[in-house]
Amino acid sequence: MDFVTGEILYIDKPLEWTSFDVVKRLRGVILHKIHRKKFKVGHAGTLDPLATGVMVVVTGRATKLIESLQAGVKEYVATLQLGATTPSFDLETEVDDTYPTEHITLESIQEILPRFIGRIEQVPPAFSACKVDGKRAYKMARKGHDVELKPKVLVIDTIEITDFDQASMVLTLRIVCSKGTYIRALARDIGEALGSGAHLIGLRRTRVGEATIERCLSVDAAVEMIRNAEVTFPEGEESQS
Repeated sequence: MDFVTGEILYIDKPLEWTSFDVVKRLRGVILHKIHRKKFKVGHAGTLDPLATGVMVVVTGRATKLIESLQAGVKEYVATLQLGATTPSFDLETEVDDTYPTEHITLESIQEILPRFIGRIEQVPPAFSACKVDGKRAYKMARKGHDVELKPKVLVIDTIEITDFDQASMVLTLRIVCSKGTYIRALARDIGEALGSGAHLIGLRRTRVGEATIERCLSVDAAVEMIRNAEVTFPEGEESQS
Protein backbone atom coordinates (compact mmCIF):
# COMPACT_ATOMS: atom_id res chain seq x y z
CA MET A 1 0.00 0.00 0.00
CA ASP A 2 1.27 3.48 -0.85
CA PHE A 3 -0.04 5.68 1.95
CA VAL A 4 2.02 8.68 0.85
CA THR A 5 0.69 8.87 -2.71
CA GLY A 6 -2.64 8.10 -1.11
CA GLU A 7 -4.99 5.29 -0.18
CA ILE A 8 -8.78 5.48 0.02
CA LEU A 9 -10.27 3.23 2.70
CA TYR A 10 -13.97 2.44 3.15
CA ILE A 11 -14.76 2.00 6.84
CA ASP A 12 -17.94 0.93 8.64
CA LYS A 13 -17.98 3.46 11.49
CA PRO A 14 -18.98 1.91 14.81
CA LEU A 15 -21.76 3.24 17.03
CA GLU A 16 -20.68 5.96 19.49
CA TRP A 17 -17.36 6.57 17.72
CA THR A 18 -16.84 10.05 16.33
CA SER A 19 -15.49 10.38 12.80
CA PHE A 20 -12.33 11.81 14.38
CA ASP A 21 -12.00 8.67 16.54
CA VAL A 22 -11.84 6.54 13.38
CA VAL A 23 -9.27 8.81 11.72
CA LYS A 24 -7.16 8.95 14.89
CA ARG A 25 -7.12 5.16 15.24
CA LEU A 26 -6.09 4.54 11.63
CA ARG A 27 -3.58 7.39 11.58
CA GLY A 28 -1.85 5.91 14.62
CA VAL A 29 -1.43 2.53 12.94
CA ILE A 30 -0.23 4.11 9.68
CA LEU A 31 2.31 6.30 11.50
CA HIS A 32 3.74 3.23 13.20
CA LYS A 33 3.80 1.33 9.91
CA ILE A 34 5.62 4.00 7.90
CA HIS A 35 7.80 5.23 10.80
CA ARG A 36 6.69 8.83 10.75
CA LYS A 37 5.69 11.23 13.51
CA LYS A 38 3.27 13.26 11.39
CA PHE A 39 1.10 12.23 8.46
CA LYS A 40 -2.09 13.42 6.76
CA VAL A 41 -5.17 11.26 7.21
CA GLY A 42 -8.65 12.69 6.69
CA HIS A 43 -12.22 11.70 5.96
CA ALA A 44 -14.87 12.64 3.43
CA GLY A 45 -18.13 13.38 5.24
CA THR A 46 -18.68 13.42 9.00
CA LEU A 47 -21.00 10.93 10.70
CA ASP A 48 -22.56 11.69 14.08
CA PRO A 49 -21.46 9.46 16.98
CA LEU A 50 -24.94 7.87 17.09
CA ALA A 51 -24.77 6.96 13.39
CA THR A 52 -22.99 3.98 11.85
CA GLY A 53 -21.96 3.02 8.36
CA VAL A 54 -19.93 4.17 5.40
CA MET A 55 -17.04 6.49 6.15
CA VAL A 56 -14.42 7.29 3.51
CA VAL A 57 -10.92 7.68 4.97
CA VAL A 58 -8.10 9.06 2.81
CA THR A 59 -4.35 9.24 3.35
CA GLY A 60 -1.42 11.31 2.15
CA ARG A 61 -1.86 13.19 -1.11
CA ALA A 62 -5.31 11.66 -1.60
CA THR A 63 -6.59 14.06 1.09
CA LYS A 64 -6.77 16.56 -1.78
CA LEU A 65 -9.69 14.48 -3.09
CA ILE A 66 -11.80 14.93 0.04
CA GLU A 67 -14.04 17.65 -1.43
CA SER A 68 -14.88 15.62 -4.55
CA LEU A 69 -15.35 12.40 -2.59
CA GLN A 70 -17.79 13.91 -0.10
CA ALA A 71 -19.77 15.50 -2.93
CA GLY A 72 -21.03 12.03 -3.90
CA VAL A 73 -24.64 10.98 -3.37
CA LYS A 74 -25.37 9.62 0.12
CA GLU A 75 -27.75 6.82 1.04
CA TYR A 76 -29.10 6.19 4.54
CA VAL A 77 -31.40 3.89 6.44
CA ALA A 78 -33.08 6.08 9.06
CA THR A 79 -35.31 4.96 11.93
CA LEU A 80 -37.71 7.56 13.32
CA GLN A 81 -39.75 7.54 16.50
CA LEU A 82 -42.98 9.39 15.79
CA GLY A 83 -44.92 11.17 18.52
CA ALA A 84 -41.99 12.60 20.49
CA THR A 85 -39.29 15.22 20.03
CA THR A 86 -35.84 15.89 21.48
CA PRO A 87 -33.79 19.13 21.31
CA SER A 88 -31.10 17.42 19.22
CA PHE A 89 -33.66 15.59 17.02
CA ASP A 90 -32.00 12.27 17.99
CA LEU A 91 -31.07 10.28 21.11
CA GLU A 92 -28.26 12.61 22.21
CA THR A 93 -30.80 14.49 24.33
CA GLU A 94 -33.87 13.44 26.32
CA VAL A 95 -37.45 13.65 25.04
CA ASP A 96 -38.79 17.15 25.66
CA ASP A 97 -42.35 16.77 24.35
CA THR A 98 -44.84 14.11 23.25
CA TYR A 99 -47.78 14.28 20.84
CA PRO A 100 -50.87 12.29 19.88
CA THR A 101 -50.28 9.74 17.11
CA GLU A 102 -53.71 8.15 16.69
CA HIS A 103 -54.21 10.02 13.42
CA ILE A 104 -51.05 8.66 11.81
CA THR A 105 -51.41 5.85 9.28
CA LEU A 106 -49.19 4.40 6.59
CA GLU A 107 -51.31 6.28 4.06
CA SER A 108 -50.86 9.62 5.82
CA ILE A 109 -47.09 9.11 5.87
CA GLN A 110 -47.07 8.23 2.18
CA GLU A 111 -49.07 11.39 1.51
CA ILE A 112 -46.60 13.83 3.11
CA LEU A 113 -43.26 12.31 2.03
CA PRO A 114 -43.30 13.64 -1.56
CA ARG A 115 -43.04 17.23 -0.28
CA PHE A 116 -39.51 16.41 0.93
CA ILE A 117 -38.30 15.02 -2.40
CA GLY A 118 -36.41 17.15 -4.91
CA ARG A 119 -34.67 20.47 -4.37
CA ILE A 120 -35.69 21.71 -0.94
CA GLU A 121 -34.61 24.11 1.80
CA GLN A 122 -33.68 22.65 5.17
CA VAL A 123 -32.80 24.39 8.44
CA PRO A 124 -29.86 22.51 10.01
CA PRO A 125 -30.17 21.28 13.61
CA ALA A 126 -28.92 23.54 16.38
CA PHE A 127 -26.91 20.51 17.54
CA SER A 128 -24.70 20.57 14.44
CA ALA A 129 -21.22 21.66 13.36
CA CYS A 130 -22.60 24.68 11.48
CA LYS A 131 -21.05 27.95 12.57
CA VAL A 132 -22.89 30.95 14.04
CA ASP A 133 -20.74 34.06 14.48
CA GLY A 134 -17.66 31.89 14.21
CA LYS A 135 -18.80 29.41 16.87
CA ARG A 136 -19.98 25.83 16.40
CA ALA A 137 -23.74 25.67 16.81
CA TYR A 138 -23.67 22.47 18.89
CA LYS A 139 -21.36 24.05 21.47
CA MET A 140 -23.82 26.91 21.93
CA ALA A 141 -26.85 24.58 21.96
CA ARG A 142 -25.31 22.34 24.62
CA LYS A 143 -24.88 25.39 26.85
CA GLY A 144 -28.58 26.14 26.48
CA HIS A 145 -28.20 29.12 24.13
CA ASP A 146 -30.77 29.77 21.41
CA VAL A 147 -29.28 29.07 18.00
CA GLU A 148 -30.74 30.43 14.77
CA LEU A 149 -29.49 28.83 11.56
CA LYS A 150 -30.38 29.81 8.02
CA PRO A 151 -31.99 27.31 5.62
CA LYS A 152 -29.71 25.49 3.19
CA VAL A 153 -30.64 24.23 -0.25
CA LEU A 154 -30.16 20.50 -0.82
CA VAL A 155 -31.52 17.70 -2.97
CA ILE A 156 -33.31 14.55 -1.80
CA ASP A 157 -33.67 12.02 -4.62
CA THR A 158 -35.54 9.25 -2.82
CA ILE A 159 -37.47 8.65 0.38
CA GLU A 160 -38.80 5.12 0.60
CA ILE A 161 -40.71 3.53 3.48
CA THR A 162 -39.09 0.20 4.32
CA ASP A 163 -41.03 -0.48 7.53
CA PHE A 164 -43.73 1.09 9.69
CA ASP A 165 -44.89 -0.33 13.02
CA GLN A 166 -48.15 1.43 13.81
CA ALA A 167 -48.24 0.07 17.36
CA SER A 168 -44.88 1.56 18.35
CA MET A 169 -44.96 4.42 15.84
CA VAL A 170 -41.49 3.50 14.59
CA LEU A 171 -40.88 4.40 10.95
CA THR A 172 -37.90 3.21 8.87
CA LEU A 173 -36.92 5.03 5.69
CA ARG A 174 -34.35 4.60 2.93
CA ILE A 175 -33.11 8.02 1.89
CA VAL A 176 -30.92 9.01 -1.07
CA CYS A 177 -29.73 12.60 -0.86
CA SER A 178 -27.05 15.17 -1.60
CA LYS A 179 -24.15 16.35 0.51
CA GLY A 180 -25.22 18.58 3.38
CA THR A 181 -28.48 16.81 4.20
CA TYR A 182 -29.16 16.45 7.91
CA ILE A 183 -31.26 13.33 8.41
CA ARG A 184 -32.05 14.48 11.96
CA ALA A 185 -33.53 17.68 10.54
CA LEU A 186 -35.50 15.63 8.02
CA ALA A 187 -36.91 13.57 10.92
CA ARG A 188 -37.94 16.82 12.63
CA ASP A 189 -39.64 18.10 9.48
CA ILE A 190 -41.47 14.82 8.80
CA GLY A 191 -42.74 14.82 12.38
CA GLU A 192 -44.00 18.38 12.01
CA ALA A 193 -45.71 17.53 8.72
CA LEU A 194 -47.48 14.63 10.44
CA GLY A 195 -48.55 16.85 13.35
CA SER A 196 -46.88 14.54 15.82
CA GLY A 197 -43.25 15.44 16.20
CA ALA A 198 -40.48 12.90 15.60
CA HIS A 199 -36.85 12.19 16.36
CA LEU A 200 -34.17 9.90 14.99
CA ILE A 201 -33.49 6.70 16.95
CA GLY A 202 -31.21 5.00 14.44
CA LEU A 203 -29.13 6.00 11.42
CA ARG A 204 -26.92 3.93 9.14
CA ARG A 205 -25.17 5.37 6.09
CA THR A 206 -25.10 2.71 3.40
CA ARG A 207 -23.45 4.61 0.55
CA VAL A 208 -21.19 7.58 -0.20
CA GLY A 209 -20.71 7.91 -3.95
CA GLU A 210 -19.18 4.61 -5.11
CA ALA A 211 -18.46 3.46 -1.55
CA THR A 212 -21.14 1.02 -0.38
CA ILE A 213 -21.54 -0.65 3.00
CA GLU A 214 -20.75 -4.03 1.39
CA ARG A 215 -17.28 -2.74 0.48
CA CYS A 216 -16.49 -1.41 3.95
CA LEU A 217 -14.11 -2.83 6.51
CA SER A 218 -14.60 -2.72 10.25
CA VAL A 219 -12.07 -0.57 12.10
CA ASP A 220 -10.40 -3.72 13.47
CA ALA A 221 -10.19 -5.29 9.99
CA ALA A 222 -8.70 -2.08 8.56
CA VAL A 223 -6.12 -1.96 11.37
CA GLU A 224 -5.15 -5.57 10.69
CA MET A 225 -4.90 -4.92 6.94
CA ILE A 226 -2.62 -1.92 7.49
CA ARG A 227 -0.41 -3.82 9.92
CA ASN A 228 0.03 -6.68 7.45
CA ALA A 229 0.34 -4.54 4.32
CA GLU A 230 3.43 -4.39 2.16
CA VAL A 231 4.22 -0.68 2.10
CA THR A 232 5.67 1.16 -0.89
CA PHE A 233 6.78 4.78 -1.19
CA PRO A 234 6.96 7.22 -4.08
CA GLU A 235 10.42 7.42 -5.61
CA GLY A 236 12.73 9.43 -3.37
CA GLU A 237 10.39 9.26 -0.34
CA GLU A 238 11.21 6.54 2.13
CA SER A 239 9.97 6.03 5.65
CA GLN A 240 11.35 8.46 8.20
CA SER A 241 12.64 6.85 11.39
